[in-house]
Amino acid sequence: MYCPSCVENESWRDPPKLEGSDHPRWNGGKVAVDCDVCGDSVERYPSNVHEIVCCSEDCRGQWLSEAFTGEGHPNWTGGGNEAYGKGWATVREAALERDGYRCVNCGATSDELGRNPDVHHIVPVRAFVAAEAHEKTDAHFLENVVSLCIACHRKAEFGRISAATLLETIDVSRSGGDQNGFGRLAPAGEMVRE
Repeated sequence: MYCPSCVENESWRDPPKLEGSDHPRWNGGKVAVDCDVCGDSVERYPSNVHEIVCCSEDCRGQWLSEAFTGEGHPNWTGGGNEAYGKGWATVREAALERDGYRCVNCGATSDELGRNPDVHHIVPVRAFVAAEAHEKTDAHFLENVVSLCIACHRKAEFGRISAATLLETIDVSRSGGDQNGFGRLAPAGEMVRE
């Protein structure tokens, strides 16, 4: 049953080498690939090389920010990113000046943010577009916009900062009141015809 020469020389006791290229499932080890965001070279196992290769979490975050906006986002339903139209740039700049280039909610300045604050429509542009008597450009008047940092803008968009709260922050004496002749905003953020 046993080969006497093998038993005597103990060659059967040496375990097989299962490291590196001697392993039966060896597929070549790590390969050098380039990061799709910054271009740096990085080593990955072939099983970890996918459609997009990122060298770090920073690069992955940057790629996600770029790839999942607009049509690249799975919840995209189209539209909404086109230009705001005539009068927007003027009203936006006037709102920033009125609010002192700071977030009216938390007080963050443009220096602290590293950019100008966003300018938020209290009654959204989409509400004017949906209304039969209004157009998109009707939303652009000083009494309907406030300066917000990115974080506060997101909160306002998702209803965590109410329209009434934002309206209280506007200094109407400095904004010039109703400048488009379409009415004024009530404290709850609805349009009031005058």
